[in-house]
Amino acid sequence: MGAVLALAACSAGSGAPATGGDSTADSGGPAETVFKLAFNQQPNHPQFIALDAMGDRLKERTDGKYDIEVFPNETLGAQKETIELVKAGTIEMSMVASPLLENYNPDFVVFNLPFTFDSQDHQRETTNDPEIVEELYSSLDDEGLHVLGAFHGGVRSMYNSKGPINTPEDMAGMKIRVIESDTNIEMMRLMGGSGAPMGMGEVYTAIQSGVIDGAENNELTYANVKHSEVAPYFSYTKHLMLPDYLLVNPKVLDALPEDVREIFLEEVQTAVEEEGEIWKTEVDVATQAAKDAGAKFNEVDADAFAEAIAPLTESKLDNEFIKDIHAQVRAAAK
Repeated sequence: MGAVLALAACSAGSGAPATGGDSTADSGGPAETVFKLAFNQQPNHPQFIALDAMGDRLKERTDGKYDIEVFPNETLGAQKETIELVKAGTIEMSMVASPLLENYNPDFVVFNLPFTFDSQDHQRETTNDPEIVEELYSSLDDEGLHVLGAFHGGVRSMYNSKGPINTPEDMAGMKIRVIESDTNIEMMRLMGGSGAPMGMGEVYTAIQSGVIDGAENNELTYANVKHSEVAPYFSYTKHLMLPDYLLVNPKVLDALPEDVREIFLEEVQTAVEEEGEIWKTEVDVATQAAKDAGAKFNEVDADAFAEAIAPLTESKLDNEFIKDIHAQVRAAAK
């Protein structure tokens, strides 16, 4: 597969690599240039593990000149805020949920629609195939944002504090946290609930205090951030398989020597593959951890949810560019 986009040139943006820093590798002291990468979840998350290892390999392959420091747990801000930090050049990179980029280019909705991908492998291969995504992922270069690669973000389902969900009717009156995008708010309305956009760091307290009734996410996030403690009912709607995007300010790549840029892009590709393999082994572990904490998992009427959500896909594929991308993705599943 043509995993991660090769950038021939990135001419716009407003950032530059940070120098100095305290990131170290086993083989030596601090790197000369340390890139800051914002991340919103814990250090045991597959994405953090893969990105941290990517930094180690980058440092080794550049003889200690370049490294990446990954900041977990929204240390540098919620995802929506870190996109702006990347644009401004305050930090070099951020991992963000794909729906957030719809706020910058509505065409990014194409990978955020329900039931687009048949499997994790199908998602990884198509969302990192330059023939499918190169134009889309370069579309924000002039604004200081470029998508380096798409990582697996899990298969999203519903969880709440009230009780098991079996059909859309069971969600009536429920206020559910969603990622901050109009598409996700509309999706939640069609599924029978009410969407409440907010950052990940606010969700636990919001459920605990009754401000919201639940959220939608994958098993790994559900267990790792301990949402099972306040929302013990996890219902397998499996409505979304969103990619997470590794964003970079294009000027960061412009500033790299050609040989280092090539190494950097190769290591992004390796991290995409590595993260996917870690996901496959960790989901079962996370599910069991949530069960041990008292969570109850149930299957749902999948056809009822698919029928309820179907109008969203039809309404969002509103131009030929994204219709073509969606068609290529679906063709690759056959």
